[in-house]
Amino acid sequence: MTEFIISTQDQITGYKITKTYGLVYGNIVRSTNIIKGFFGGVRTIFGGEIPEFTQVVQETRQHAVNKLIQNAKMMGANAIVGTRLTTSEVMQSCSEIVAYGTAVKIEED
Repeated sequence: MTEFIISTQDQITGYKITKTYGLVYGNIVRSTNIIKGFFGGVRTIFGGEIPEFTQVVQETRQHAVNKLIQNAKMMGANAIVGTRLTTSEVMQSCSEIVAYGTAVKIEED
């Protein structure tokens, strides 16, 4: 098996967990730049989606997941089960996204 599997479930169909490494996470704190912040702020006046902020959140979420995978691989894992994402505001226009789960070693059934 060469691919790295991430699942929100506790088990992965077709695989058995042979070793549990434990909690693994990837987090990142990011703010918007002044231009995106300005245009995003203007858009809040009119309501609706704010594409400038949506893009930043999507990129940040992917970065957190990439760090999660990197940290799990460093532990020796080839999969993560029970994966979750959480977001919190650190300060105005600055958010933390944490991706976390359980790093495991799996083999095909």
